[in-house]
This record gives sequence, structure tokens and C-alpha cells, in this order.
Amino acid sequence: MEVRMAVRKSFGAFDLQADFSVTGEHVGIFGESGSGKSTLVGMLAGLSAPDEGEIFLDGECLFSSSRGIDLKPERRRVGIVFQQPSLFPHLSVESNLLYGFRRCEPRRRSIEVASLVSVLKLEPLLRRGVNNLSGGEKQRVALGRAMLANPRLLLMDEPLSALDDAHKFQIIQYLKSASEQFGIPYLFISHSLLEIRLMTERVLAISGGRLAGQATPEQLARSRMGQSQVGYINLLKVEALRKMGGMTAYRWGTQELFISASEESPPSTMYELSSRDIILFKKHPEAISARNLLKCTVVDTFPSGNKVGVELLCGSETLIAEVVVQAADELAIQAQTEIYAVIKASSFRRLG
Repeated sequence: MEVRMAVRKSFGAFDLQADFSVTGEHVGIFGESGSGKSTLVGMLAGLSAPDEGEIFLDGECLFSSSRGIDLKPERRRVGIVFQQPSLFPHLSVESNLLYGFRRCEPRRRSIEVASLVSVLKLEPLLRRGVNNLSGGEKQRVALGRAMLANPRLLLMDEPLSALDDAHKFQIIQYLKSASEQFGIPYLFISHSLLEIRLMTERVLAISGGRLAGQATPEQLARSRMGQSQVGYINLLKVEALRKMGGMTAYRWGTQELFISASEESPPSTMYELSSRDIILFKKHPEAISARNLLKCTVVDTFPSGNKVGVELLCGSETLIAEVVVQAADELAIQAQTEIYAVIKASSFRRLG
């Protein structure tokens, strides 16, 4: 999938100007509320027209002010999932799903209804009214309806922001599974850097109606570490091994991590860990109360605001820690040096 846009759109005092080309199957648009993300998406979908400029999708011109081209939304074959599901309240789940499918030309129907229903785990919901669904269930139905229209591109505009964390990370798995199985590329729009990292492979950063840059999610996360209130968030995939009093021992690569146990410790899950919750020691500490002491090797360092990011190789896995510049100098942190990372068992937060 390739999107090329060179557009300008003004709303009163707000002026959006964007000129970019991006290629990929899972692309993100990241920015704070009011930065212009939804305006950009609306122009790509044909819901609003730029004041001037051009829009291309996979080489086809969707809009050109100079040539008088402005394809109607249905001709663009772009599906949209919004923050609010916007389902038809008088229709059942099944009828909502079939709405886009029936409006799609038979020759373009490459996705089978039964297959998508199975991937999104919607079988038990088909006969129910949409007013009797949870927020997460509604969003799954909205996703299914958009995908059954067999679009060549799916736009997801803040589709998770109205959900709590538990439902949010369940939906992420459904989104990724459905996109991969049915080969539909997407643009995922969010102000959450964590969502962008979990959902995308390439990111356009928007700020104040201007394109601030294009990067990988990892590059974006590292560059924003110093200005973030939570630092850099490490994402750790772990497997539960055994209970130990008030903790659970998890396998993380070739290492063991001890994490404060919740009532439920699933066999395989993901935790987040802030770079600010990792304490670095140049030598092995004699005695500590923290339960995790990892011997690591410094891979690299990078500046981020007034902080220094430290990339660590801990066994077979990578962690990002952060220290102030003075601490980096005092510890003589540089590539290939050994260092000890100390983490409290209570510092981890389970996703989903």
C-alpha cells in the first residue's frame, strides 16, 4: 500500500498542510488531539475535500484540485472504523456485518463472511441486537462491518480510545489477526504511543497541522523518551513458570523475571516496564530489596531531551533504561560495558 498526499485544508485559525509519501501494510498516524490526524484521514476517505492539493492511493488519483478530480467515498474503496462504533441500532449484529458486504460488488468480495466471523469470534453475537453489546464487542462488530465491505485500505481513527485497558488489548489482537489473515492494509490513527507501537510498522507524526516526521515506532518512542511523563515503555513478552508467595516467576527470553502476582497470572502475556523503573549499577550490589537483578551489556546510548537512553542486552532480550547525563558520565556508560539492572517486582504492569 502506498499513500501520497500533498494537501492543504483550513478551518478558521487551524491550517493543515501535509506533503508526504508512505509505503507499508501497517502504517500509523500519531499526534495529540487537535493535531490534524482525523482531518487528514477524512480527506483520504473522501469525507471532506482539501482546499487544494492531490491525493493518491496505490498510484490512483483520488483527488486533484488542479485536474478537477474528487472520487466519491464509495469509489475509493476505503473502509473506516471510528472511535465510536456507529452501528445501526435497529439491526442485529449479523445485519450490521452484512451491510457493507451487500453493498460491495460481487467481483470484489474476497473475504468470506463465515471466515471473518470466526476470526473476530462473533458467532455467539450474530442474533443479538447491538444495544446489548459491550464496548469491546461493538468495536469488533464495527471492524467486521468495515472489513466485509472488502476495502483496499482500512482507516482506523482512534478505534481503541473509548475502551478500558482490558478490552483495548483484546481488540488489538483481533485487529492484527484479521488484517494479517485477509491481507487488508491499514492506517491506524492514535494519540497513544503504546497503541502505535503495538499496531504499526511505520509512523507519520503530526503536530499542529504539520508533518513532524516519519519513522519506525521504535525510533519515535526513543525520541520522545525525555519529554514523556512515563519515559520509554519496554514491552516484555513473558511465560509464567511458577508462583512464589506474592510473586510469579516468568520466563523472559533466557532470563527469569519476578513480578508481583495478580489474582490471575496467565501462562503467556505481555507486561510494560518504564525506563524510569530500571536502576543501573556499575558493580554487583551486595544486597538489595528489589527482586530482579539482571547482568546486562550496554549495546548503545542515545540522547533524548535532558536524559540519556541506555540500550541493554539482558541475556537474549533488550531493555531501554534512562539516566540523567551526569549519571551516565559517573557510571562511564558506553557500548560493550557490563552493567547491572535492578527492577522491583511491583514495577511491571500487565497489558490486557
